Amino acid sequence: MKKYIKIILLSSIALGLNSCNEDNLLDLKPINQISVDDSFSTPTLIASTINGMYNAAAIGQYNSTSPNGGRGYIWGAAFIQQNDCRGEDVVNTQAFYQLTYTTTYDTGTANNVYYWVDGYRLINRCNLAIEGITNAVSKGVISSAIGDDYIGQAKFLRAITHFELLMHFARPYQFTANASHAGIPYREVGIDTQAEIDSEIVKGRNTVEECYTKIINDLNDAEIKITNITKSKATKNAAIAFKTRVYLHKRDWNNVILEGNKLTSSGLALTTNPKDPFILANNLSNTETIFSIQHAATLNPGVNAALASQYRRRLLVCISPIIWRDPSWLTDDKRREDNSTSSSPGTGMVFTNAGRKYTNKYTDDVNYTDAAPIIRYAEVVLNMAEAHARKSSPDLTSSLTLLNSVRNRALANPTTQAYTSTTLSNQSDMVGAILKERRIEFLMEGRRWGDIHRLQGDNLFPIDGIPAKLASGNPAASTFTLGTPYTGPYGLANIPSTDFKFLWPIPQLETASNPTLAAQQNPSW
Repeated sequence: MKKYIKIILLSSIALGLNSCNEDNLLDLKPINQISVDDSFSTPTLIASTINGMYNAAAIGQYNSTSPNGGRGYIWGAAFIQQNDCRGEDVVNTQAFYQLTYTTTYDTGTANNVYYWVDGYRLINRCNLAIEGITNAVSKGVISSAIGDDYIGQAKFLRAITHFELLMHFARPYQFTANASHAGIPYREVGIDTQAEIDSEIVKGRNTVEECYTKIINDLNDAEIKITNITKSKATKNAAIAFKTRVYLHKRDWNNVILEGNKLTSSGLALTTNPKDPFILANNLSNTETIFSIQHAATLNPGVNAALASQYRRRLLVCISPIIWRDPSWLTDDKRREDNSTSSSPGTGMVFTNAGRKYTNKYTDDVNYTDAAPIIRYAEVVLNMAEAHARKSSPDLTSSLTLLNSVRNRALANPTTQAYTSTTLSNQSDMVGAILKERRIEFLMEGRRWGDIHRLQGDNLFPIDGIPAKLASGNPAASTFTLGTPYTGPYGLANIPSTDFKFLWPIPQLETASNPTLAAQQNPSW
């Protein structure tokens, strides 16, 4: 049977490893399809396949039959909103992500199901690309240098997507002494035949340790192979930067610092103003952006997936009074600047609507061209700051310098407001300040859940499960009044880490047809 594939899709594998047969998986008829072999037969078609891989990362497919029918899964708006809504620093105001926010999901909840489904769809596209390009290089279709660049990009996306899925479907690295607890299946085979489905479906969940090892190996390989320097696609710098995130979760402080130091002479630097990385004309060309997913008027994620649609035009999520009123966030901090409205972007980083505070990081609610930030240099700097403070012999001087480099640019008067060795004189105070700074700096960028996940049982600032937060809905304008910390009410109670709902369940779409994973479902689901 001839194997067909859409360029933009890379594979038509249905719902991860969901039930299908070779006929309905491969015998596809639309005229815009070509065979798997042909899709890697010319340099132009190979480049189109790589573009399709990034399209899948930006938009996904969700439950649509259209390759552009997705909602920003897994690296578009969905990544940012899901990770925001799992934490306490935003308030879900409407129904769109309510089940994620209120932790009332189940094995069939669409927003969670398609995180898994589109995640593994993307991983499969990466695997098919790696295999197809390897074959193309062997046949002389493209040079080994070009092939290595493409393969490195595919391995980068494969690594970071597995890592992202780990944070929702598996316990954190330190949950067991040797991370021997269940992770997720680490897929390294491109699936486009029934035989490959039959082979892969018997492979169950790797341990978390195995997943981390494979993620780091893929990122190491990506660092070596990638020559692309366009920030809307994977770069050498992106592979290095992401390793600082992975090692931070692994609590391997020395390697966080080692990787971060590689970027000190890379041309990356913090921008002068904290808003600069989000300016539309500059959001892929500034010195701070490392990797962001690009969107454009001609190929955009639509009303259900665009960041500006969700956060600005539709006002689906507001800033929580919990973080808005935190005294560590100084009242004259530039990241509080509010000279915008829901109809006029302005230059500030927040805007007010009906007394509630909303992010102004994403402003194009007409053409939806805001790039989705995946990792920027400010995160690398704070990762290193935390690692210096946490290592067995803390280097608080280096930590303080790095922390202040991020925070000071947002201060009205750094000379008097900057942290000092007196105000942060010990390891605990330093780490606490860094963790708080992360909540402020990366607000509405999808970083909060990652920190909640990795801080379970932490030795200095432990988080127990999912923090208490405001009830879903529209907080009263009075709850945003500065001057005192927010003390309640909390409409949603803390969910302890021992609660089975701390983890998302493997989707019923997967377990219904995959007996291996059905037997390895997260406990109590």
